[in-house]
Amino acid sequence: MKRSSERFLTTHTGSLPRPDDLIRMMYAKEEGVPVDPQALAARVRSAVAEVVQKQADAGVDLINDGELSKPSYATYIKDRLNGFGGTGNTFVYQDLAEFPKLAQKVFGDPGRSRRKTPACNAPISVRDAAAARTDVDNLKAALSGAKAAEGFMSAASPGVVSLFFRNDHYKDQDAYLEAIAEAMRDEYEAVAKAGLTLQIDCPDLGMGRHIQYADLDLKAFRSRIGAHIAALNHATRNIAPEQMRLHLCWGNYEGPHHRDVPLADVIDIVFTARPHAISLEAANPRHAHEYTLFETVKLPAGKVLIPGVIESKSNFIEHPELIAQRIGRYAERVGRENVIAGSDCGYGTWVGQAAVDPDVVWAKLAAMAEGARLATKRFWN
Repeated sequence: MKRSSERFLTTHTGSLPRPDDLIRMMYAKEEGVPVDPQALAARVRSAVAEVVQKQADAGVDLINDGELSKPSYATYIKDRLNGFGGTGNTFVYQDLAEFPKLAQKVFGDPGRSRRKTPACNAPISVRDAAAARTDVDNLKAALSGAKAAEGFMSAASPGVVSLFFRNDHYKDQDAYLEAIAEAMRDEYEAVAKAGLTLQIDCPDLGMGRHIQYADLDLKAFRSRIGAHIAALNHATRNIAPEQMRLHLCWGNYEGPHHRDVPLADVIDIVFTARPHAISLEAANPRHAHEYTLFETVKLPAGKVLIPGVIESKSNFIEHPELIAQRIGRYAERVGRENVIAGSDCGYGTWVGQAAVDPDVVWAKLAAMAEGARLATKRFWN
């Protein structure tokens, strides 16, 4: 993964706004309406070229495909793996359960309300290996056209797959994680072999505390996410740590989040994951204070932090000065060379998600780039 000894680089978490016509096509596909596969593939490819250019124009250094081909960062696996065909999953968000009117609003989101999460009811195996390779080809072609610095591509972690898709087939959760990990390995390695940085999305390590494992105490939860990371490490055993980054998340929804597990309670386990860069939420009101943790917690050798310096659920465009301050807080504690500026989470987590206006998204990314330039002047010049 590209690093710099001269300035603060910028990136983001992964998902970005999709064009309206692509949203309509993907809604239709998810709902079983016939869609011309060639027309959809062509529109995805052209949309990727557009979104890559927009990132470059905004000043983003480490660029991706916006996850435009996927209905969401996690549920896309139902279209690429065999074994998922059971009844849909239901979710109880511990924080939202205390605010039922807000819960109705969150779950009524146009994208979230359409998500499909069929349970695992048969052995898991790779069904569509070509899909990941098509994503790779689309991104590499777009990167070439935009002359971008570097590309990354996101993939669901074994743990987050186990969160969204209930296990109705394997004897226990560990066997289920093992099967998911082995099946996802093909996608992980396809991204890495193409020379792209692989981002593993791991909301299970944070959000899992108040959803999947809400009935466990902290000690038991820590044990479970340790198993999730063990599965991830096994699945990525053939990929160099320097070619991977991990995204830690507490859920990309506008809720109370007062049940979020503190970063201090999981960071030591997160650091045992093989990816050398850790992307984490650091701008929103529930986690913005946690930079002080790194006054006592030492960043392991070889690790890099990608703190969110812009929010992913707010239409406020952060002032570049605030962004520079946020970058500086981490640089002062873990070293300027170990910090890359990022976003809290994605801006198109589900197809049709509209929490942040698309035009505002690009303005926020441009503000991040400006904030990184300000921070660079203070820490390098």
